[in-house]
Amino acid sequence: MPLALRSLDHLITLSDDVGVIQHALENVPNRSTGYCTDDVARALIVAIARLRAVPKDAQAHRLAATFLAFLHDAQLPDGRFHNFMSYDRRWLDKIGTKDSNGRALWGLGYAMRYAPDPAWRRTAKQIFEHGLYALEWLKYPHAEAYAMLGLAHAQTSSAQPAYAAALRVLGGRSLGRLAAASNANWTWFDDIMTYDVARLPEALLRAGVATEERTFVEAGLLALEFYEGVAFERGIFVPIGNAGWFRRGGERARYDQQPLEAAAMVDAELAALEATGHGKHQEVAQAAMAWYEGTNSEGIVMEHDGGCYDGLSAGHANHNMGAESTLALLSASYALALRRKSRIAVAR
Repeated sequence: MPLALRSLDHLITLSDDVGVIQHALENVPNRSTGYCTDDVARALIVAIARLRAVPKDAQAHRLAATFLAFLHDAQLPDGRFHNFMSYDRRWLDKIGTKDSNGRALWGLGYAMRYAPDPAWRRTAKQIFEHGLYALEWLKYPHAEAYAMLGLAHAQTSSAQPAYAAALRVLGGRSLGRLAAASNANWTWFDDIMTYDVARLPEALLRAGVATEERTFVEAGLLALEFYEGVAFERGIFVPIGNAGWFRRGGERARYDQQPLEAAAMVDAELAALEATGHGKHQEVAQAAMAWYEGTNSEGIVMEHDGGCYDGLSAGHANHNMGAESTLALLSASYALALRRKSRIAVAR
């Protein structure tokens, strides 16, 4: 039985022969906002995930090739990446943000592992390995976590001492942050929870599986369990809002809830499932996915015609459907679909 997959239609609407437009006015691409490496790296993951499920999808094939070409063009001679490009194809920065550099490595590592075309895998590896020269520059927790995700995929696809060594260094830093910030009532990597929250424990989990470092897995599970206690209310996923975040000892912000939080939770729970085999993680991943489908604090369906609304506020949604939101919806749904596909294959 073929997998029921969410449509690529809105991503196709947002995309052209350069990349994916960052923002939209409802479902209409806002070309004045141009492109960014942040979104294109995530879009590469989505396109390749689609091809894993539907190998002959011509649209996904075209998108993946376009997004990989964008990342190649974005790379600077020292291995780092630009982030922002205008609609007329001019780079607008000298060097991109640390997060965008980490996300580029994440997307490229995923391509090294899963791209269906050997030429794409070789190209992704070439860009990725040049990008590793900038690892020490990343410094920040989220940027390093994104790089760890890419390294974990790269290490799984082709075990290399350099990848494993980098994972152990970055994983060790993450463990250090967790130990320094945690106490009896707070198990986290900092005194504040902000954006893309579940990526931090996910990175430790995937690094632990890729390197067989049990301490990484155990720490990732502890942090993820703590976050679950924060983010779920009576079984409903209520991610931390960006209007104030959640500082230790304070009140957590409930709005505006961002779609990327549900995708991060889905991926973190699937990483925990891979690390432990415990079925509860599949259930939590499904509960996070249900946020898009209307099982959220406002009872509002966030997906629409292949796209996703940009945020959930008290009593209403932001009906713009930009790249980040749509990619979050697609990546979460494809990750779960591929998990189901793997289970069916094992059962057979």
